[in-house]
Amino acid sequence: MYANDDILLIDKELIFKYTQLGGNVDVDKIYPFVKIAQDIQVQELLGTKLYRYILTQVENGTLTGNYQTLVSHYVQPMLIHYAMADLLLFHGYEVTNAGILRNSPENTTLPDKTEIDTLVQRQRNIAETYRRRVVDYLSYYPQLFSQYTEDQQAGEYPNTNPSNYVSWNL
Repeated sequence: MYANDDILLIDKELIFKYTQLGGNVDVDKIYPFVKIAQDIQVQELLGTKLYRYILTQVENGTLTGNYQTLVSHYVQPMLIHYAMADLLLFHGYEVTNAGILRNSPENTTLPDKTEIDTLVQRQRNIAETYRRRVVDYLSYYPQLFSQYTEDQQAGEYPNTNPSNYVSWNL
């Protein structure tokens, strides 16, 4: 574990602003999906050195210039939609001492698997569009981000292809 592993590149305001999430959704239920998408998708795309450098800059409040542009214009939109795709799959479930529960408020209808799959796939398509923009930006301006092209020293090398996703079954 690294010292800045708890630093997130997006906050609740961005998630609520750019997704269909209602304002009353518990933020504590959202952040694990942001963390997962960030650790997997963002680190995979940027490589460990650039990813860790950006987290350190965010933690210290010193993210500026080209790095700020990379994060705010390219990485954050991608991260929002990757996190949202996973949130849509798991948000209706809760793990308790009694087991795995599916939440269903009164007077509501739960969507079927096909509807959820459609929503999740749309979020992934949006995220992958933003991912291609990050790849294009980094490919066009690699000289602006030395950590992107450096030896990763046992870290993860940048990978421009998204991680494979599989369907889920109930």
